[in-house]
Amino acid sequence: MTDPYASTQDTTGGPVFTVTGQDWDSVVKGIDLGEERIVVNMGPQHPSTHGVLRLILELDGEQVTEARCGIGYLHTGIEKNMEFRNWTQGVTFCTRMDYLSPLYNEAAYVMGVEKLLGITDDITEKARVMRVLLMEINRISSHLVAIATGGMELGALTVMTIGFRERELCLDVLELITGLRMNHAFFRPGGVAQDLPDGSIEEVRDFVKLMKKRLPEYADLCNQNPIFKGRLVDVGYLDLAGCLALGLTGPPLRATGYDWDLRRDMPYWGYDEFDFDVVTWDTSDSYGRFRIRLEEMWQSLRIIEQALDRLEGLEGAPVMIGDKKIAWPAQLAIGADGMGNSLEHIRHIMGESMEALIHHFKLVTEGFRVPAGQAYGSVESPRGELSCHVVSDGGTRPFRAHFRDPSFVNLQGTSVMSEGGMVADVIVAVASIDPVMGGVDR
Repeated sequence: MTDPYASTQDTTGGPVFTVTGQDWDSVVKGIDLGEERIVVNMGPQHPSTHGVLRLILELDGEQVTEARCGIGYLHTGIEKNMEFRNWTQGVTFCTRMDYLSPLYNEAAYVMGVEKLLGITDDITEKARVMRVLLMEINRISSHLVAIATGGMELGALTVMTIGFRERELCLDVLELITGLRMNHAFFRPGGVAQDLPDGSIEEVRDFVKLMKKRLPEYADLCNQNPIFKGRLVDVGYLDLAGCLALGLTGPPLRATGYDWDLRRDMPYWGYDEFDFDVVTWDTSDSYGRFRIRLEEMWQSLRIIEQALDRLEGLEGAPVMIGDKKIAWPAQLAIGADGMGNSLEHIRHIMGESMEALIHHFKLVTEGFRVPAGQAYGSVESPRGELSCHVVSDGGTRPFRAHFRDPSFVNLQGTSVMSEGGMVADVIVAVASIDPVMGGVDR
C-alpha cells in the first residue's frame, strides 16, 4: 500500500514530494530523479531561523546552490499605525519592532522627532546620560540572546542556558529603571519618562560587577573550543566589498576589519564624551561576528560605568525638557499599581489649577504639534545602523514614519553567505547575522 502522504504530483516546476518524517530513500525508491534540483523550505516555523523566517534552499546533495529569504510572516503594520497616534504615542508602537533591542527603536524615532522640533540641543544632560546607560544595558542583553540562540542552534546548550541567565539580569535592571522588561516606551520626545528610582545606581553597579565575573565564561566555553571553531571559522564568509555592496552594518561589517560605528563616527547624545573602543575582527566569517559581540559587551560595561559616575553628580537634575507644551506625560512615578502620574501632580491638576487640568487633558488626548518638515535619526543598534525617517505635515501625528532596520538590510547577506556551503552552515550564517524578524517585517 502506498503512503498517501508521500505521493508525487506534477507541477510546472516538476514533481513535488510531500515528506512527513520518512527516510528520503524510501520516499524516492524506484524513482529516477536524474539531475533534477531539490528545493527545500526551511521555515517559516523552523526554530533555527530567529523567528518566522522562510528560507528557500536549492540543493545539490547537501550543498546549497541557491538560497532566498521569504519574509513578511510577522508584519504588524507598526509604521502605518503610527500615523494614527500622536507623536508621543508613536514610541509605544515602534518599541515593539526589534523586540530584542526596543530602546534603540525608540531612540531612532525620538531623535528624528526632536530634530523636527528643533530641541536636540535642549535635551538635559541627565536625560542624555540615562539614554546612553539604558541603551548599553540593552546592547548587552541583545548580544547575549544572539550568542545564546546561536549556541543552541549549534548544539552548545550550555551557552544557551548561561546566555539567558545573564539576560535576566539585564532585564531586571531595565525593569527597575523603566518599569518594564521589554517594550519600555521610556524614551520620549524631550527626554525620558521619569527619573532614576532610589538605589538604582547601586543596583546597576552590582550588575556590572557580576557581569565582569560571568562574561569570561563565554570565552572559556567558545573562543578556543575546537568544535565551536570548526562550525564557525570560514563559515558564512562575506568580505568588506560584499558588505558595502549590500549595505550591511554592525558586527558583519566590523568583522571584515572596517571600524565603522555611529557612536564614534557620527556621535549622538554625548557618546563622544565616553571612552570606549570600536571592536573589529579580520576574518569576515561567523566566528569573527561572534567574537565582536563578545568583546562589545565588555565595551558596553565600560560605558555603563562612566554613565553611572556622571549620574551620581546629577542627582535631582531634570530628565525632561522644560517646555511644558512638549513635556508629556508629566511627573511619572512607579507605584504599587504600576506606572502613572505622581500623586502630587494629580492633586495639582485635579484640585488646584483648572488651567493645568485643561492643559494636561489637551496634551494627553491631542498631543503637541510638530513643525512641518522631515528629519532622519540614526543610532548604532546591536545589529547595525538603525534609522528613522519622520515626516510631519505640521499636525499632532506623524504624516509618515519609516525605519531602516538593520536586520532587514543584513538579511540580504544570507544568500551570499550560504551558497556553496552545506545545509547545516545555513543555520550558522543566519545566526551570525542575528536578525530579529519583528524588525524585518514591522
